Amino acid sequence: MGQGNQGIRPKQSGKSAAKQPSLSQLRAFTAVAEHLHFRDAAAAIGMSQPALSGAVSTLEEALGVQLIERTTRKVLLSPAGERLAVRAGAVLEAVAALMEEAEAVRAPFTGVLRLGVIPTVAPYLLPTVLRLVHERYVDLDLQVHEEQTSSLLEGLAAGRLDLLLLAVPLGVPGVSEIPLFDEDFVLVMEQDHWLGGRADIPRDALRELPLLLLDEGHCLRDQALDICREAGRTEGAPVTTTAAGLSTLVQLVAGGLGVTLLPRTAVTVETGRNEALATGYFADPAPTRRVALAMRSGSARGGEFEEFAAALREAMRPLPVRLVAESP
Repeated sequence: MGQGNQGIRPKQSGKSAAKQPSLSQLRAFTAVAEHLHFRDAAAAIGMSQPALSGAVSTLEEALGVQLIERTTRKVLLSPAGERLAVRAGAVLEAVAALMEEAEAVRAPFTGVLRLGVIPTVAPYLLPTVLRLVHERYVDLDLQVHEEQTSSLLEGLAAGRLDLLLLAVPLGVPGVSEIPLFDEDFVLVMEQDHWLGGRADIPRDALRELPLLLLDEGHCLRDQALDICREAGRTEGAPVTTTAAGLSTLVQLVAGGLGVTLLPRTAVTVETGRNEALATGYFADPAPTRRVALAMRSGSARGGEFEEFAAALREAMRPLPVRLVAESP
């Protein structure tokens, strides 16, 4: 191996210079890059140490670049090796994703399904989702990621996520929505509040109430503000934003700091264990939100996701929601 500082070998001529690296060579190199130890790297990928060392050397020959600096005490990446380790890892991840996608096409509801869920849906709908997968899709490896809407959409676009469960409409190019249900918003307040227990609250009651909302970035905050604007609430009406989650929000309500809006699916979980809280329901038409699955338009798993949505709707029949059969 050359000892030059740059670790770059003279470009070879002929066909050998254009030789493509193999996946086995890339796996060997990325293992060494991760462990910086040949024995540990070989054990991690189930390869003998001589075979791993030979694979890395062959890769260096194919690329014409010194990737590893071997000393008597330790293994180091060359500057070029540090840069190419990132590329090699990305190639292996892309190949793994390709294999997962091919497996999903050959056998629907098998392999990995990376599901992104927003925080104002996850605690209330995931029990139904997980039960459905456990009972009906036993070969599906469901991986759940709870993030805000913007992060979920970035993950979907980048291929980090396969399917999203969130509030719509999104209005994002390249993203298709599969509607599941509509649910009403419920007003949550202190036990002795004058609106507590009512089933005919007019929307204009929101105009002057001290309203508590989630922090910036939560789509539920934007939906609640839209409802308030539709009710004629002025920009100057008091709005306190101090909660990162619905559980904290209802505790603030119980403490007398104001009222808040909860989606109907969250009411039992968030208010059932606190006797200091009361609920009230709006007169028809009540303010609502729509929850849907979202996928990349043209996804190879589109048919699978449509079938999953249909099964999920059926599983959600016991919930206090209005199922939506298809997009309007």
